[in-house]
Formats: sequence, structure tokens, C-alpha cells
Amino acid sequence: QVKLVESGGGLVQAGGSLRLSCAASGNIFSINDMGWYRQAPGKQRELVATATSSGSTNYADSVKGRFTISRDNAKNAVYLQMNSLEPEDTAAYYCNAHLVALVASSYRYLEVWGQGTLVTVSS
Repeated sequence: QVKLVESGGGLVQAGGSLRLSCAASGNIFSINDMGWYRQAPGKQRELVATATSSGSTNYADSVKGRFTISRDNAKNAVYLQMNSLEPEDTAAYYCNAHLVALVASSYRYLEVWGQGTLVTVSS
């Protein structure tokens, strides 16, 4: 069974920093894109940042210049360094991965989500 486990959320004051981590485990053959999404109360889930296995990155306009996504392909991990946090960044943050894994003796292309980690930014 493939799963993503996130860590690093918490409560921080506006202007502060947090670093989120996400590690994938299971019978993984390869991972393509990994990324972070967030969902604030009463709002739809939105993309925060993604990174390909080759290192290309993409960011939501609202976090450009403040957040940095990085990957450690050897550890099947992705990180999100969040600086200059604002109250509007308060949300549950979800790790996402598109990967190939061995499932029931066959390689399958899967999209997997983590359970989410809560980030709260106080003003």
C-alpha cells in the first residue's frame, strides 16, 4: 500500500516560517510530480506548489517569493518551506504525488494524497 505522510504543521505568528515535510512509502517504482495543495475552511482545495522529478517547479501566484518547494528523490520526499506567512495562508495542507507503484503484481499509475497537516497563522 502506498501512502504519503506529512509533518510540520502548526501555529505561527504572521511573518513567521514553517517547513512542511512529506514522505512517500510503499512499493514505489517511480514518482513523477509531487506537490502541495491547501484547503481553507469553506473554500475549495487549491494548488500551492508542485515539483517534477527533474526539478521543475510551479507556484500559485499567492505564494511566489514566499514559499519554496524542494524534493529529495532518494527519500521519496517533498518539502515546503513557508516564509513570511500571512493569516490568509491558514489552511489544511495536503501532499500529493503522481507515481508508479506495484499493486497486486502489476505496475499501476496512481495519484496519492496525504492525510493533511494544519497550518494556522495568527495576526
